[in-house]
Amino acid sequence: MAEILQPGQMIARGVCRHLSDYGFVSIEEFVPARGLRVDVMGLGPKGEIWVIECKSSRADYQSDSKWQAYLDWCDRYFWAVGADFPTEILPDETGLFIADAYGAEIIRMGPCSKLAPARRKVLTHKFATHAARRLHALRDPRL
Repeated sequence: MAEILQPGQMIARGVCRHLSDYGFVSIEEFVPARGLRVDVMGLGPKGEIWVIECKSSRADYQSDSKWQAYLDWCDRYFWAVGADFPTEILPDETGLFIADAYGAEIIRMGPCSKLAPARRKVLTHKFATHAARRLHALRDPRL
């Protein structure tokens, strides 16, 4: 039986597909620090780290009070929204994807703010560990 995805999950899937086309690997619903959970974190071929928050509606965006805390955990920050989302309400100083369940397009590149090397190392290790645990859990559900 196929899993039914929620609107934000469909946007995340399209973003992950797009990132893959550019050599990124990604994780959905990743926790970089206690109290934070990003919708998509991408790790690029040169070690760059992007955070993408997926919003399916104006209400979904307006209820997000933590997004600025994510800026400390990435080199670039983006919103990902559907084609009918009112993008004029999103901050201009952030990146923007337009996405659906099948793909995405970068409309505006997020500004680059390089992570400190120590934080990048910790975050990259946590990303790899998290990805390996998810893969292992798929192969051995009793974990």
